[in-house]
Formats: sequence, structure tokens, C-alpha cells
Amino acid sequence: MTDRDLPRFDITDEDAVIERALEDASIPTLMMSMIHMSGDTSLLDGALRPAGVFINEYQGFMSEEDKAAVRAKALDVIRAFRDGGCQLPPPPSRETIHRMMNFLVAQDVPEDYVPMMLEEMELDGEDPRSDAWGEEVPVAQREAHRVVVIGGGMSGVLAAYRLQEAGIPFTVIEKNPSVGGTWFENRYPGVRVDVGNHLYCYSFEPAHHWSEYFSQQQELQQYFEKVVSNHGLAEHFRFNTEVTGAVYDEASGLWTVSTINQDGVKEDYLANSVISAVGQVNRPKLPDLEGIDTFAGQWCHSAAWDDSVDWRGKNVAVIGTGASAFQLVPAIAGEVGSMTVFQRSAPWMFENPIYHEKVPEGKKWCLEHLPFYTRWFRFLLFWPACDGAYETVFVDPDWPHQERSINEMNEFTYHMFFDYIKSQVGDDEALLAKVTPDYAPMGKRTLQDNGSWLAALKRDNVELVPQGVSRITEQGVISEDGSFYAADVIIYATGFETDRFLWPMEIRGKNGVALADQWGNEPAAYLGVTVPNFPNFYCMFGPGTNLAFGGSLIFNGECQARYIMECIKTQLQAGAATMECKQSVFDDYYKRFRELHAKMIWEHDSIKTSYYQNDDGKVTLLWPWKIIDMWRLTKEANADDYNLAS
Repeated sequence: MTDRDLPRFDITDEDAVIERALEDASIPTLMMSMIHMSGDTSLLDGALRPAGVFINEYQGFMSEEDKAAVRAKALDVIRAFRDGGCQLPPPPSRETIHRMMNFLVAQDVPEDYVPMMLEEMELDGEDPRSDAWGEEVPVAQREAHRVVVIGGGMSGVLAAYRLQEAGIPFTVIEKNPSVGGTWFENRYPGVRVDVGNHLYCYSFEPAHHWSEYFSQQQELQQYFEKVVSNHGLAEHFRFNTEVTGAVYDEASGLWTVSTINQDGVKEDYLANSVISAVGQVNRPKLPDLEGIDTFAGQWCHSAAWDDSVDWRGKNVAVIGTGASAFQLVPAIAGEVGSMTVFQRSAPWMFENPIYHEKVPEGKKWCLEHLPFYTRWFRFLLFWPACDGAYETVFVDPDWPHQERSINEMNEFTYHMFFDYIKSQVGDDEALLAKVTPDYAPMGKRTLQDNGSWLAALKRDNVELVPQGVSRITEQGVISEDGSFYAADVIIYATGFETDRFLWPMEIRGKNGVALADQWGNEPAAYLGVTVPNFPNFYCMFGPGTNLAFGGSLIFNGECQARYIMECIKTQLQAGAATMECKQSVFDDYYKRFRELHAKMIWEHDSIKTSYYQNDDGKVTLLWPWKIIDMWRLTKEANADDYNLAS
């Protein structure tokens, strides 16, 4: 960190306002801000310090007495900073920043993680992921390289921001009327993000406005709309328009991207490069059930919510107990007449007491006014979810309790999760048996709970059926054991077509090969981004890039966006028309990908069904390496990994 162009912070509030705000502060984060304001690092050596770190725990397990003592010190520091004209002292050295990291999380942050965290925090106010290329690539070359981005969700907006920053002409094709992707489409009652919102936002666009720690759909969509507005990106978007296919022409080295809008008008776009930003959760999946079209009542899929569906006072059947049902069921259980929830597989969950909590006004004040508070709070959210759980997902073949866990750390996780579930269920042994998963924790998507899920299942008007559905009738649902359950409304919370990447688009590369045919049952891309036989074609949130043990998809997206921009820059600097991943590079990568997954929990024998797996039980969706590996591997594009052709 340098003293050049330091961010400006202004505090004008009176002492009483500041004192009230500090009551809501994350005390460990506050202590980091105090160091920036005062230049006094003696806090790092004092007795007042965090005792530990855990996901969604923002106070470092500090005592009330210690927190009060820090607040009193902080008021003096903030008052002096305010009265001194809000002038920042020289910034902490890199060594001191590392000490601050260690102090904040009460553990040693390994040296090799420090550069990644410094980049994520942007303490000097500069964006190290910036793709403003300066003189590295002549303007004329940039302006001649046109890009089409497919999808205007989280990844598409990010790609648009980086392309504009680099001066590359582009068009974003979005099938919906606005940006947001999954946060535009998923509108079912109770839908919210499950990554803390002060981390689930772009590093270049942090936000202090969030009304809840885990915001609901509307606020999330508004955030992406605001990013587009703030950076003048809207003119590049074509809404209510769907991409039907993209074909590569070897003679010209160009892609033709075919679209159709809501009025049925077809249009083709010529592009030098194509970025697929359609993600993995954008096509709802209905179960293949006999009689599904015969149901006489109202029905919808949770990811294609129909506002005309009236569940109030009705007999409602919910099929599925994954992430969507986990949010939906508690949101409407109190308003239905009765509810039957069909559970093929019970989810593991962990406690998050602030899952539905509002962000206090004092916390918002701290985020907005205190120097670097926002950045250190982001670090406090990120670190506990950054590779700490990695060792829990590797199978120890000699572990004796394979029926419930896969290694010693995973066994600890099992007991922590089970004890939480048991504490919620109480003495209802029958319900406990139903809601206890029969596979090792972390083996499927782990959900977080503030007590609302199991409280909903314990309601008198709710019945949990621990089996799948065999067929649908005109009047209701028949379970696998043949029992009939009457229903006025059926809600399918049955997930997405996650294993059908880019479907239903038809993408054709060299020699007319269809991407769907090349992939078959195992969609895969080098680093999740590039594919042999498809020059200048890039994926964001592509195969093998989902997360299951921590992190944030926005962090992954920023890594992927930088890598794509590095690829385009490498190509333009070489004067090449096309850039294609070498088959040998891809083969080596995918061999390592498969070998690693074979050792991990997601392909363990206890996992009978999972949307992470294909029909052969192979995991194709998840990133099997550490989060830091994603960051390292995507920092630069190695020209030797690619065939560059003029």
C-alpha cells in the first residue's frame, strides 16, 4: 500500500451519533479501521483481541467487557480523526497489513494467501484486476475486436464492465427484460443469497447499503442494475433476446451468433470472440413424472415462479428439499391450509443465526464512514470460507465410519451438524430420523439455517414425506410407496438442468463440431473457461467451476473475467486472429481434474444422487482445487497453452 491517491473518508457526525453506531460495529473490524485512522499499531500487541473466527461470526468471540473497552477507545480515535480534518496517516506497511490479517482472524494467514487477500481488499483504492490496458494494446486493435456476451447475470455484467474498461466493443444478449440472471428469474417467496452480501458483491463495487446480511432477490437484482447504471453499460445490452446458437467460421475466424427476440425477430451478430455467461442455474428442471400434465390445480417451478399461483389456505405439495425448498417452505408454511413436502434426500445444514437478520443502522454507518472498515469486513467474511474446509472433503480410505463421514475432520463436521439438527428437533425422534441425512456432510450442497426450516416442518399443518414421487394425478401426488396426497397446488423445487451446459443453444466450432456432442455426458473446459475446437470461445461459471466448500461465485467470476481478458490481450498482442486451447493442455488438465475428484467426497459411494454428478456418478460441476488455486491459475494466460493463428 502506498500513500499515493489514498481514498478520502469524511466523518462529520457528532459524538452521540458515532457512539450509537459503534454499538452495532463488528469490533474486530473496527479495530482494523482504528489502526488506519491513528497509525497506532499497538492494538495488535494488546490484550483486547479476537479469540477466534467462524463463518458468519463477526465479533471474534470477544467478551462484552472487551467489546465495550474497544468501543470507548474507538470513539476517541474517531473523534481525533474527525477533528483533525479526516487526514489519514501514512498507510500501514505490507508487513503490518499481514499482522492485521492474523490479528483479525486470530490465526496465521499463510504468506502465500496474502497477495490474493490484498488484491481482494484493494486497500490502496486501486483495482489490481483492472483490464484498462493502456498502451499494451493499440486502440485500433481493440476497436477491431468485437465480442458478444451471452447472458446478463452476475457473470455477464462483470464481463461487460471489464470489456468496457479495456476498450473492447461488445454486445450483451440477455433473454430477460433486465440484468440479474438468477436474481431476476428466481422470485419465489423467501428467496435470498446464501453468501454474506458484503462479500457477494463485486470487489470494484462494494456496497454498504444492504438491508440484510443475506439479501433477498429484489435487492440483489437492484444491485446489478445499479452497477450497469453506474458504469454506463446499459447501451450494450439487448434485452428480451435469446441466443439460439453460435457458429464458428474457419475461413474468417469469426463467430456468427444467432438470436431471436420476444417479437420473433431473428438477428445475427458477427463477433471475433464469444463469452458464454449463462451460468449453471438458469434452466429450471421439471422431474420426469408420469401424469405431470394431468394435474387439475395450479402448479409452477420455484425457479419460474408464477405470481398467479395462490397457495394461501390451500393444500400445497412441495416436491424437493434442496436450497430453493429450504427457503420457500418456511416462507409460506404459515399461510397454507396444509403442506406436504416430499423429500428424496435430506439436506445437511449448519447454524446461521443472522440468516434473516437486518443489518443494523450503526453497522451501515461504519461501513459507509470508517476508513477501510468495508474492506476489512469483507476479509473477515472471506477468510473463514477460504479453503479452511478443504481437508474435510477428501476421502480417507482407512476411515472406519464411512457410513457417516469420510475422515477425522469430516467426522467432527458430522457431529456439529447433527447436534444442531437434534437441538432443533427436540424429542421428536420420528422427525429426527427423517431429517438426518444418510450421507457424509459436505457430500451435497450444505444449507444454512436460523431455525426456520425445522420449525416449519414441526408445524401441525406440515407433513414431511421422506420419499420421492412416483406420479402425478389430476387431484394430487402419489409417493414412491403408493400413498396418495391430495393437492390444490404443486410447487416443483427440483433444481436446474445443471449438467446441460449452454442448453438449449447450439454451439458449433471447427469442422462444424457441436459442443454438446464433443462434451457428451462430461462437459469440461480448461480452467473451466476454454475448450479445444472452439477458438475465441470462453465460458464464465463454466464446467467444473462451481463451489461446494466455501468462497463466493463472484470471486470466481472475477478470476475468470480477468483470465478471459488476459487471453484476448495475449491474442491481440500476438496479432493473431484466433486463440484455441491445445488439446494436449486440455487433456492434461482434465486428467488431473478427474483424478482429484475421484478422491473427494462428491464421488463417494454414499452419495447416491447429486446434481453435482452426471449419470455415471462423475462430478462435472465443481472446482476440485483450492480457492487460491483458482486465483493463481487465472492471473495470467500462458500463450503456450494455446494455438494462436493469424
